[in-house]
Amino acid sequence: MTTAAASLAPAMAQDAPAPQVLGADVLVCGAGVAGTMAAVAAARAGARVLLLERYGFLGGNATAGAVAQFNSWQTANGRRVVAGLAQEVVDRLRIYGAAAAHETFVMSTGHRMDRVEYAPEVLKLVLDDMVSDAGVQPLLHASLLDVQREGARVTQVRALTKSGIVAVRPRMLVDASGDMDALRKAGASFLSLEAGEALQPATMMFRFGPIDFAALEAADIGALARRGYEEGALARAALHVARAPFSQDGWFNVSRLAVDATDAMALGRAEIEGRRQAWCAAKFLRHAVPGCAQGRLQAFGTQVGVRETRRVRGEHVLTAEELLAPVAFDDAIAAGAYPIDIHPAAGGELEYSALGDDHAYQIPYRSLCPAGLDNVLAAGRGISASHKALAAIRVMTISMAVGQAAGVAAAQAAAQGERAAARAVSVQRLRAALLDAGACLA
Repeated sequence: MTTAAASLAPAMAQDAPAPQVLGADVLVCGAGVAGTMAAVAAARAGARVLLLERYGFLGGNATAGAVAQFNSWQTANGRRVVAGLAQEVVDRLRIYGAAAAHETFVMSTGHRMDRVEYAPEVLKLVLDDMVSDAGVQPLLHASLLDVQREGARVTQVRALTKSGIVAVRPRMLVDASGDMDALRKAGASFLSLEAGEALQPATMMFRFGPIDFAALEAADIGALARRGYEEGALARAALHVARAPFSQDGWFNVSRLAVDATDAMALGRAEIEGRRQAWCAAKFLRHAVPGCAQGRLQAFGTQVGVRETRRVRGEHVLTAEELLAPVAFDDAIAAGAYPIDIHPAAGGELEYSALGDDHAYQIPYRSLCPAGLDNVLAAGRGISASHKALAAIRVMTISMAVGQAAGVAAAQAAAQGERAAARAVSVQRLRAALLDAGACLA
């Protein structure tokens, strides 16, 4: 060490502030839509809630990923299976004039689906309003540093912030980070991919316009998508678009990025490749797709939208067979009807297993309870489910329903005191609270 460096080192160490220590009944790590719903639900149930998020806004894939549509609210014949806080999000978006009507449509791949299109930027405002109204304390621009545990209990979570290290000592932790970073740092067990399985690829959303939507909708989109893929202009044979409400622009979901998003270097390469794929797709739209000749690429998503990384091993591993049966769970805390929709890491197609007209499935509370940890719950795409089951339950409507359940359960557990435990929650009481809040459980 040089003399100058040696003289600086003690001063730097002495100047480092002591970590700020905060208490909370419930700490939610990750403020995507699952985490935000968990935080709001817990606060409304009376808990003191801290919501940790790496960006300066909430919403995850719904805002940073710019998915721009909430899919799958109902069965094929129209029976509602997702409501509660998810519906409140849409209701609040409509007050801002930022959500379209619920509709059924046919994708460019030929599959029928229902959705609500929304404005990702305005969703940031809606989620701000919901956490503020509920009394949630957001901790934005905060990156998870480490997790401490004693036996089966998480005792402290530390985060890096602009003001230094913040240490949180929660009674209950909800990991809704998508990649399950808090659970990984806590030493949780995770599920492995089976033979022949691969992580679902990510997507870089992009905004393009203006579009003559009447001309676009009259075109043979399926044939154009196949042509674009065969010519190398599209990364997959799809031209999925969600119209930005009350505009002539659309958000396109057409790229395919095979990536393990928990690998920092690979994730960086995927972001760069995603923008390249989006630019190529925008050129194809302009030159080959009816209604798009006057359009230009307007914006990229803040980040690639990630479909799958880590899946925690829970008290129950939800399987595709259980979804397809469907199995009725005594501890069901959410329902869904989105099909098993696997995007292969390579190739232009997808594996899509449609469900029956009135087919819906349930998600059990035990799939939110990580094995070997007492005061922790999981929410969002990292809950305990097989690769194929995750391909159905990963969508944002279902994630919001699961997040709401995790938040109510965390608040009920935290009310037990310092020895709060997820497994001590009365499932009957939890289900009753969710039904009272307008959730669908079957």
